[in-house]
Amino acid sequence: MRETLRQKIIEVCDRKIKQKGENVGLSFYAFFANKNDDPELLMEAAEWWIKTHQLDHFEKAAKIKKMLQAIE
Repeated sequence: MRETLRQKIIEVCDRKIKQKGENVGLSFYAFFANKNDDPELLMEAAEWWIKTHQLDHFEKAAKIKKMLQAIE
């Protein structure tokens, strides 16, 4: 996963946790606008989420953040 995507996901997780608490769940779609303006980046996130880690559609933001911080 490219570093810019990893940082973006961590930032979104931080924002969602701050807004809604530690138990907030999200999908990989949470990291993108409602329009598909960067399909390669979307597919990169989807592959990491679905194919590489076999995560459920919704996961806890804290879990995703922890996973991404582990690959620094």
